[in-house]
Amino acid sequence: MLTITAFIVAIGILVAVHEAGHYAMAVACGVKVLRFSVGFGPRVWGWKSAHSGTEFVLSLLPLGGYVKMLDEREAEVPADEKHRAFNTQPLRSRALIVAAGPVANLLLAILLYAGVHWVGLMQPQPIVAPPVAGSVAAQAGFSGGERILRVGFNAAGADSVVLSFDDFRWWLTRAALAHRNLQVEFTRSGSAVVETAVLELEDLDTRHADAQLFRSIGFLGPQSLAQLGSVSPDGAAMLAGLQSGDVVLRVDQTVIVDASQLRELIRNSGKADVVHAQQWLVERDGLVRTVQVTPKVVTESDVAIGRVGAMIGAPPRSVVVRYGLWDGMAKAFLRTWEISGLTINMMWQILTGEASLKNLSGPVTIADYAGKSASMGVTPFLLFLALISISLGVLNLLPLPVLDGGHLMYYLWEAMTGKPVSDSWMEGLQRAGLAMLLVMMSVAVYNDVARLLG
Repeated sequence: MLTITAFIVAIGILVAVHEAGHYAMAVACGVKVLRFSVGFGPRVWGWKSAHSGTEFVLSLLPLGGYVKMLDEREAEVPADEKHRAFNTQPLRSRALIVAAGPVANLLLAILLYAGVHWVGLMQPQPIVAPPVAGSVAAQAGFSGGERILRVGFNAAGADSVVLSFDDFRWWLTRAALAHRNLQVEFTRSGSAVVETAVLELEDLDTRHADAQLFRSIGFLGPQSLAQLGSVSPDGAAMLAGLQSGDVVLRVDQTVIVDASQLRELIRNSGKADVVHAQQWLVERDGLVRTVQVTPKVVTESDVAIGRVGAMIGAPPRSVVVRYGLWDGMAKAFLRTWEISGLTINMMWQILTGEASLKNLSGPVTIADYAGKSASMGVTPFLLFLALISISLGVLNLLPLPVLDGGHLMYYLWEAMTGKPVSDSWMEGLQRAGLAMLLVMMSVAVYNDVARLLG
């Protein structure tokens, strides 16, 4: 129920803000707005403004909305109101009205990010867990426990301060998708000596921007204690007598210093032809004991992996990241700009075949993340809302005829030639754009179902 509610609330807010952008600019340009609708289909609730005559409506289907303006192409307009019709406005006004919707979504993202920056966010400290064996991080000399101080692209050096692990992960994402190496300054556990390493990310395969990408990079998460959380009935951990709160100190001859290290060791045990019992040294209530644990082998994405049926990992050490008024706003602008750029870059890579179509997500995945973020609290939900608002803004600016960007493309043609696109061309382009959009939506929904079943 939370997932559905969070999804409806998120979509409702994003659509309302988008249409409010169109509405506000239309009013500013002197265009008469007949209806402002959040949602499509039958009217659920609404009211009519006595001042402007605009009807404000909530409709049954929440997946979208529209602003209906006075327009001679849609119905006859009285002579005394022709100056308020959309189609009679100068080119500049029409372009501003169309662009205002996506811009409103981008401005919403900036305000949401700024608000989170001003209030402050509890985030994991930038202390990394042991990297995946053979990964880029492992090859660069990281062993786990390093505190990341600064990062930067190789040419500029490590000149940007890293405040949290989430900040560091964002830099890794940017560098990998841009195919650029990342220079990192850090200190090792128990040492004050600042060291430098270069993460060779420029040749990394980024066709699938998912968990596998970060396995290739090597940093799966911040350092955290290898403590057991909830233990599943009939799982290998329960059968071995392990309990929630147990801290794993060693597995066979391997000293365990981090939860991700333990998870990786368990996962890799499934690669063996025969899974043998492991000797786990665990601490419980100040006492150390040895237990035998035999991981069970399961198959995920056609890969055999080990499982013990227990949540592993205590919350990592955290820090409150908070910015002042202007720094918070500047960071918000920068984050919105960067995510917009990454979104465009990913779309281009999908179009050119450099990235997989599996990266497209649809309403099922969005609803799932809406529910998960809402269950984590207000701040994670606001960050999710900002991310989706950017995606909606960028998507609507694409030059597809059925989107706002397509209409801006028409206006660009009109500005260059001095005459609007003909009705026959407009109709053909609209059909082609709708077909392309339906294909994209079909692929996204297929990916959603595949993730759900997989």
